[in-house]
Amino acid sequence: MKSLFVFVSDFFKNKGHHVFISLLIAKICGFLGSLLIIKILPESEFGTISIVASVFFIFMSFNGFGSNQILLRYGSIVHKDTEKKSLAKYLLRQGFMHQLIISLIFLLVSVFYINKYQDIFFIFVLFTVRLIGYYFLNHIQAEFRVFGNNKAFARVSNFVNIGGVLLLLLFSYFFGLTGYLLAIAATPFLCLLWYKKNHFVAIIDSINFTEKEIWSFGLHAAGTALLSDALFSADVLMLSFLMNETAVANYKVGLLIPINITFLASTFMQSDYTVLAKNSKNRMFLKNYIFNYYKIFIPTSLLIFILGYLFKSEIFNLFFDEKYYDNQFIFVIFLATFSFNMLLRNLYGNLLSAVGMMKMNTAISLLNLIMLLSFAFIFVKKFGVVGMAISLSSSLVISGFFLLFSFYLYWKDLK
Repeated sequence: MKSLFVFVSDFFKNKGHHVFISLLIAKICGFLGSLLIIKILPESEFGTISIVASVFFIFMSFNGFGSNQILLRYGSIVHKDTEKKSLAKYLLRQGFMHQLIISLIFLLVSVFYINKYQDIFFIFVLFTVRLIGYYFLNHIQAEFRVFGNNKAFARVSNFVNIGGVLLLLLFSYFFGLTGYLLAIAATPFLCLLWYKKNHFVAIIDSINFTEKEIWSFGLHAAGTALLSDALFSADVLMLSFLMNETAVANYKVGLLIPINITFLASTFMQSDYTVLAKNSKNRMFLKNYIFNYYKIFIPTSLLIFILGYLFKSEIFNLFFDEKYYDNQFIFVIFLATFSFNMLLRNLYGNLLSAVGMMKMNTAISLLNLIMLLSFAFIFVKKFGVVGMAISLSSSLVISGFFLLFSFYLYWKDLK
C-alpha cells in the first residue's frame, strides 16, 4: 500500500490531476453532445452524422502528420526551454502545411457518399473546418504539456469543451441540425484565444533532432492513432454499407456508454505521458508503474462491469429513447470488452508510445484493423449488428495481448 500511496502522491505532485480532470470534462462534454444529437435527430439523420463523424475521427488521428505527438514526446525529453520553443515553432508551421493536405483529402472523401446520403457534402464541409480547428487545439495542448504547464492545459481544454457544449445547445435549439454542425465546426477555434503573436514568428532557431527521426516517429504515431481510430470507424462504415443507417444508429447507441468508460484509464495514462517518456529507460520505474496501475484499475474495471450489467435497463431508461431498448445485449458485450480494455490495450498501447516503440504500436494497430474486417465479414452476415459487436470485441481483446507481449519484450531487455 505504501508504493500505491507514493504512486498517487507523485501523480498529484506532477499536477497530473489537472490534466486528468480536464480530459474527464472533455469526455463528459463529448458524451453530452452525443446524447443531444441522439435526442434531437431521427435515426436516419443521426446515422448520417455518425458516418461522417467516423471518417472525421480517422483523419483527425493524422492531424499534422503526428506533429503534436512529436512535440509531446521529443519536447518532454529535452531539458532547455529554448529547445522546446524551437521545436514547437517548427512543428506548428510544418504541421499546418501537412494539415491542409489532410483536410483536402478528407473533403474529397465526400464524393463516395454524395449519391447515397442527402446533404452529406454540406456536413463534410463543416467537419473539414472542425478538422483544421482541432489541429491548433492539439498543438497548443501539447505545447503546454511539454512546458509542464498542466494548469494552462486544463484551462484551454475546459474552455473549449464547456464552451462547445454551450454553443451546441444554443445553436441546436435555434437552428436544429444546421446549428449543431456550425457549433461543432466553430468549437475548436476557441483555443486561438491562447495563441500569442510569437507562435507565428518565422523560425530562426534550429532543432536538435533530425527531421527524419522526428517525422518517422510522427508518422508512426499518426499511423497508430489513425489505425486505432479507424478501428472505431470501420465498424460504423461497414455497417453503413452492409446494412443501413438505422443499423448504424442502433449500434452506436449500444457502444456509446461502454466506449467512454475507458476515459478513466486513457486520461490517467495521458496525464503521466511526459513522466513515462522521461523514464522510458528506467526498468524498475516501469515495473512499479504497471504494478500500481493494476492496483487501481483491476477493481475499477470489475466494479464498472458489475454495476453496468446489473443496472443496464435503468441506464437505457435514463439515457435513451424506447426505440433503442433492444440494444442492451450489445451494451453488455461492449461493457465487458472495454472494462478489459483498460487492463491491456489502454495501458500497454500508451506505454509503447511513451518509450518510443511506435513502429510496434502501428503494426499491432494494423493487425487489429485486419482482424476486425475479417471477423465482420463473417459475423455481420450471420448476426447483424450483434455480429459487429462481437467482431470489434474479439479484435480488441486479441490485440491487447499482443501489446502486452510487445512491451514485455522491450522491458526485459532494459538494464
